[in-house]
Amino acid sequence: MIAVHTAIAIVAIILLIIRFTVDPVIALVLGSFYLGLATGVGFGGTVGAITGGFGEIMADIGLLIGFGVLMGSLLNRMGAFRSMVEALVRIVPARRLPYALGVALSTIAPSIYVDVQVVLAAPVARSSAGLVGRHGLARLAGALGTGIFCGYVFVVPGLAAVSVVSLLGVEMGTYLIYGIIIGPATAIGTIWLFHRMLGAGWWRPATDEEESEALQQQEAAAEEQADGERRPPLWLALSPIVVPLLMIAFGAFAGLAGVENAVVSFIGDATVALFVGLLGAFVMSRVVVGTERTNDAVGDGLRTSGEILLVTGVGGSLGAVIEATGLAEILGGLFSVGQGVTVIVSILLAWVVAALMHLAIGSVSVAAIAAAGIVAPVLGTLEVPAVIIGLAIASGSLFALQVNSNFFWLFKALLGLSTKGTLKTMTTVTSIASVVSLVAVLGASLVPIG
Repeated sequence: MIAVHTAIAIVAIILLIIRFTVDPVIALVLGSFYLGLATGVGFGGTVGAITGGFGEIMADIGLLIGFGVLMGSLLNRMGAFRSMVEALVRIVPARRLPYALGVALSTIAPSIYVDVQVVLAAPVARSSAGLVGRHGLARLAGALGTGIFCGYVFVVPGLAAVSVVSLLGVEMGTYLIYGIIIGPATAIGTIWLFHRMLGAGWWRPATDEEESEALQQQEAAAEEQADGERRPPLWLALSPIVVPLLMIAFGAFAGLAGVENAVVSFIGDATVALFVGLLGAFVMSRVVVGTERTNDAVGDGLRTSGEILLVTGVGGSLGAVIEATGLAEILGGLFSVGQGVTVIVSILLAWVVAALMHLAIGSVSVAAIAAAGIVAPVLGTLEVPAVIIGLAIASGSLFALQVNSNFFWLFKALLGLSTKGTLKTMTTVTSIASVVSLVAVLGASLVPIG
């Protein structure tokens, strides 16, 4: 009955969010209460699991999320991301621009929130579409969607990546080593496959693109504002992102080389690394845009991080309640076959759970958090490294971003696409990326680190 009640709780959470438009925080807490009480955990045990799970994940991940969101807000205010995209347009051969954009977004931009990324990049993508050649808008739209979400789920400090790492207890540097390869590789592979589809007649501008006078006016206003902005040099603007990545990678590779001491641990600690990035972004912002605009950016980041932290925390609560029910021992019986099959089945299970959660909920981050909370209690029964399961969850959470996502409609409006065109770009590339990255994760499981 524990498995049945768990399924009921998950379905109820999904229905509350989709059918009754209940906020994910409320839905997740209600589902946690039902599961704990229905499975005999008891009133005190359920409350203890909910609060304990929330507190545990906040201790592990709260500062990481807060620092990352604040850093992204400051970089946005300084125009750092727009500078990066504009630089790519200037220096990369036109026909290679989608690949360059996808790789850049999936590696050095994950600290900037996805909505901000598309708001800043869309006008540049639209204005550059004519340079790319036939179906230029579709090519760049696909690259935007692919790069943004590959970075979001695979590369630290992308929100979904950090959340999965914390919920599964994965070492941050280890995840980064895998993710920094799988993320951009998935982006390149997805863009290549998507271009093949476009060449085969997938795109019809007459029905897939929309012209909007309001959108054109918005682009003109954005260009005028951008022309008047004072921005730091590109290398300096990106340093708050690049330096933390190098610090975390240094710690991970030092550990692999057997070099372990207090100094190395301090430098490679993800919280320290992101704080260094935040401090650099803060100082740079004070110099470039002034105290008032810097304080406004910090305020915007604090408001954004509050919502993110709540959703992430109650995802941890759900996982703690699931663990308290004893479901891990029950599900462990599903993996009693041979080791080779166990690895494949375990990865597919994690991928399917995350994919179903995303199809139902419409949020990549919430799907990744919920799936990690569901899978985390059974990790001890699996013969697969936790980092591989985390990557499988990240891969599944990408699957088929579509009409129940707010990002879908924002993407549609900013790129000037019809609903059909958005399905042909955003939904298509996230589906391809999810499958491509699943193959990469299966391959990575053959050569685990450590």
